[in-house]
Amino acid sequence: MTDATYPEKKTGRARAFGAFEWLLAMRYLRSRRREGIVSVIAAISFAGIMLGVATLIIVMSVMNGFRTELLSRILGLNGHMFVQGVGANIVNYDEVAARIRGVDGVTSVIPLVDGQVMVQSARTASGALVRGMREADLKGLSLVSGNVVVGSLDGLDEGGVAVGSRLAANLGLTVGDNITLLSPRGAITPFGTAPKVGAFPIKAIFELGMSEYDASFVFMSLDEARAFFRTYEGVSALEIRIENPDRVNAYVQPVAVAAGPCCAVVTWQQRNESFFSALQVERNVMFLILTLILIVASLNIISGLIMLVKDKGRDIAVLRTMGATRGAVMRAFFISGASIGVVGTFAGFLLGLVFCLNIETLRQWLSDLSGTELFSPEVYFLSHMPAEVDAGEVTAVVLMALFLSFAATLYPAWRAASLDPVEALRYE
Repeated sequence: MTDATYPEKKTGRARAFGAFEWLLAMRYLRSRRREGIVSVIAAISFAGIMLGVATLIIVMSVMNGFRTELLSRILGLNGHMFVQGVGANIVNYDEVAARIRGVDGVTSVIPLVDGQVMVQSARTASGALVRGMREADLKGLSLVSGNVVVGSLDGLDEGGVAVGSRLAANLGLTVGDNITLLSPRGAITPFGTAPKVGAFPIKAIFELGMSEYDASFVFMSLDEARAFFRTYEGVSALEIRIENPDRVNAYVQPVAVAAGPCCAVVTWQQRNESFFSALQVERNVMFLILTLILIVASLNIISGLIMLVKDKGRDIAVLRTMGATRGAVMRAFFISGASIGVVGTFAGFLLGLVFCLNIETLRQWLSDLSGTELFSPEVYFLSHMPAEVDAGEVTAVVLMALFLSFAATLYPAWRAASLDPVEALRYE
């Protein structure tokens, strides 16, 4: 061969990934009748890497979106911290709330009364959680005030309740109808505690997009809740919101000092620790399981290249005798395997990104096509399938796929470069 064919001969040093090596690698990747099985394995490897990358991106994005949506709804309705009385209700709650508002980073303090009740209608009965709040505080919760579908929160302090859409549908009630609440916190009589029963008109129906809340929450005025649950002049707790919910533990000590020794502080992380821990464990396990798809696809690259080296043994020997260096042969086979991984990785990246951006539309289309509900709100809590693409995680998935693809090509490429031309041509 001339120096024009092997430019590295001119300078005395090898030029990495030159035109000859790319030409040789691309020619080996083309499908021919004699090495058709190699092309099939290459296609399977490409599909495996593409689907592995896409699946990882989709699953991680859905789990990120699921956690974010749940967290926004849980914190949007329940606040970031709670101050509760030790062994009794908080009586001087306005004074305690004023002291807590003075803590740097606290954005709001809302007094509330919570209680479990049985709700009844002419059709059926169900359990629910009643939360008593001032009308102004309830309107300040954008998650509730911004998702009223029927009626209005205006005049809630004067009487009436706001209920979740699923609860109203289960009871067969709408705005203007009366809902009957039954609480075990009733009057004490010689025969025991008599349940407290009250009928309240429905002023508003809200839909938060989280099935558990829509099916169980009832809001009423703070004064009515205190009378109904017999807390008298006190409240059950003070709901606190801060600037940065992720740093909630840093606020525990200053809020506890401001609240005084008669109160205990509970954070949203403590209330939902088991729930979000389970989500994190599931997320990590899914990542490990789905990574196996990429590993299997990488093994396909290894097997395909080894078969290619075995099939091209005579060609490699001829090239070596004509002046091709070990490095040139190794780089040519490295390009052959790595190109499958690179193209498959970026095809999977695009597929996963498109899927995530249109996931709710695709879910509805698949539900209509199969005639089944693929994302039941009763099971997954949310009324739609969320997806949140995290740039850092996507980058990590892409880099991991590229690393596995490159690593898979090293042994077959080294084996091709180590082939002895004399032994390969001896029986030709």
